[in-house]
Amino acid sequence: MPDPSPPSDLDAAWKETLDLYFEPFLAFLFPEAHAAINWDQSVEFLDKEFQDLIPEAEIGRRYADKLVKAWLSNGEEAFILIHLEVQSQEDSGFAQRMFIYHYRIFDFYQKRVMSLAVLGDERSSWRPDRYTYTLAGCELSLRFPIVKLVDFEDRWSELEASDNPMAVVVMAHLRSRTTKSDAQARKRWKWILTRRLYERGYSREDVIRLIRVMDRMMTLPPELKRQFREELDQYEREGQMPLISSMEELAKEEGREEGIQIGEQRGIQIGEQRGIQIGKQEGIQEGIQRVAINMLRQGMSIDQVASLTQLSTDQVEQLLTQITAE
Repeated sequence: MPDPSPPSDLDAAWKETLDLYFEPFLAFLFPEAHAAINWDQSVEFLDKEFQDLIPEAEIGRRYADKLVKAWLSNGEEAFILIHLEVQSQEDSGFAQRMFIYHYRIFDFYQKRVMSLAVLGDERSSWRPDRYTYTLAGCELSLRFPIVKLVDFEDRWSELEASDNPMAVVVMAHLRSRTTKSDAQARKRWKWILTRRLYERGYSREDVIRLIRVMDRMMTLPPELKRQFREELDQYEREGQMPLISSMEELAKEEGREEGIQIGEQRGIQIGEQRGIQIGKQEGIQEGIQRVAINMLRQGMSIDQVASLTQLSTDQVEQLLTQITAE
C-alpha cells in the first residue's frame, strides 16, 4: 500500500500565486474581468484594508482572499474581490459570505466591485454562484463568476498547451488532490510539472517562484523531497543551467523564511524595535543552520552544504560535530 503524502498548504500556495501572478491569474481564469482592466496602470493590493473590513474572527484561515484596487479601461476606479475556497468540505454559507464581503467593500469605498470565486474542491456538483432572498415583495440578488478547478481535469490538454504560469499552478493543485494517498505518485507528478517549466522556457525567476508554489501544494516526505532536490540539481547541471541553481536558491529561501519567523518571534517578545531587528538577524542565521543540519542528516557532503547555504566549511564541520555528538 502506498505511503500517503503530507498535508498540502493550499491556502498559502494560492496566496503566494495571487501575489506573484495576479494579471496572469485573471487572464487565465477570468478573461472577462482581465479585459475590463487597464493594465497600463498599476493595481494596488489592499490586504490590510480588507482585514479591517472583514475581522479575523470572520475570515478565519482564509488567507487566499484578496482585495485589489484597479482602474478600468473606461477610466473608472473599481475594486476586485478574489475569494478562493480551496478546502475539501462544502460550505453552506459560501454564497452569503460572498454577498457580505461584496457589500462591505461597496459600502466603504462607494465604488463598483467585481466579486470572483475560485472553488478548488473535488465536487463538480457544488457551484454556488449567487446569493438571493425575497421578503414581502423585496428582492435582493448577487450573482458572481466562479471557476471550478476540477473542471480542468477534462481540459488537461488546454493546460498543457498554455504558456500562462497559471496552467502549471492549476495542474499542481489538481495533482495535489489526486496524489494525497500516494507520495511516490506525487513526487512523479511534481517532477513532470517541474521539468515542464524548463521545457517551456520559463525564466529562472519564474522557475524558482513556481517550484516554491509547488512545494506548498505538492508537499513530500523528507526522503522523497531530498530525492526530488537531487534530481532537480542533476537536471540543471546536465542542462548547463546557471551556476546558482534553482535548488540552491530554494534552500536559501527556506532558511531565510524559517529564520525570519524565528527572529520575529524573538523580537516581538523583546518588545523593542531594536530587539526586533536583532531578532530577525539572529533568526535568519539560525534558520540557515537548521537547513544545513537537515542537509547533513540527509547525507549531503560538507562542501555541498557549504555551497548551498553560504556557510563556511568550518561552520558546517561544527554543525556535523554537533550532530555526531547527539
